[in-house]
Amino acid sequence: MGYRSAKRFLFLLPPEDAHSISLLTLSTFPSLFAECCPPGYAGKMGMLSRSVFGIKFSNPVGMAAGFDKNADAIAAMCSMGFGFAEVGTVTPKPQRGNPKPRMFRYEQHGALQNSMGFNNKGLAHLIRRLKASYPARIPIGANVGKNKDTPQKNAMDDYLLMISEAKDLCDYLVINVSSPNTAGLRDLQNEEFISDLFSSARKQTGRPLLLKISPDLKASKAVYLCKAAMDNGASGIIATNTTVDYSIMGGSKGFGGISGLPLKEKSIAMLRELSSELYGRIPLISVGGIFSGDDAYERIACGASLVQLYTGFIFGGPGLPLRIKTRMIDLMEKNGFESIKDLEGSSLRR
Repeated sequence: MGYRSAKRFLFLLPPEDAHSISLLTLSTFPSLFAECCPPGYAGKMGMLSRSVFGIKFSNPVGMAAGFDKNADAIAAMCSMGFGFAEVGTVTPKPQRGNPKPRMFRYEQHGALQNSMGFNNKGLAHLIRRLKASYPARIPIGANVGKNKDTPQKNAMDDYLLMISEAKDLCDYLVINVSSPNTAGLRDLQNEEFISDLFSSARKQTGRPLLLKISPDLKASKAVYLCKAAMDNGASGIIATNTTVDYSIMGGSKGFGGISGLPLKEKSIAMLRELSSELYGRIPLISVGGIFSGDDAYERIACGASLVQLYTGFIFGGPGLPLRIKTRMIDLMEKNGFESIKDLEGSSLRR
């Protein structure tokens, strides 16, 4: 109820201003929206616990990269009941990102559109924040990218620098070459670059290394690139980033990436394609259009090991992780699944 009141105010503001206020509030008062588990569910939360790429997750519901870019609100992510949180995308040097306005809210569609351009405070700030927060009560991932002014030929240097400096201050690392908001970045979604990057990164760290892919790739190419990453040490795949398929939402801008409910079908379709080829060989994390426990349940049944929220959290508020978890427990009990591991991939076994 508190968030419904706050949301009426926040949604009167430009989206980026609302985001900044929300993040400042969460970082300043991390326990303000602390999870309060309903009677009867506390003893059942263990059903959602599982291990993925050697890491223990108390539940499969995570915060996606993009919300807490600079690792300023990790304590709040723990307090709200997320099973894990991903900070970033962070680049070696601080950068302002693209010109404003660069974030747009479509309340009638349950969507956001952004052209942020990896705005962040840079590696040095990230390291300071992680040193103050890590280890946390939940696993923390670091999503890394390249600076806008770094030439393509030197892109690998940016990624390897980020990995080298952050590897001991997080639980896993994510290679982001799929954002549509940095010119030329998606061109790095090619076999040679991905193979060389993961091979080199694997020599630097034993931490899990994940690849985040675009929903706009052809399924065959997505599978091909994921296999290239796997062959060179990738530990997981995150599917998907935002989309530049503007046909999925009327009234969208002609730039930036769309997230939220309009992305849902593309994200599910990509997950199914990846699961058909890769399930059981590498963990998959699904993100894009997850607004409810039913959504999360479907993704896990389709082969995802974990799920992530962003736009759903903006619209649903701090209580959404708990609502998702309790609804998943209800559905699991109804359908005879005793653990999240039993649920995972169940629709593939029919």
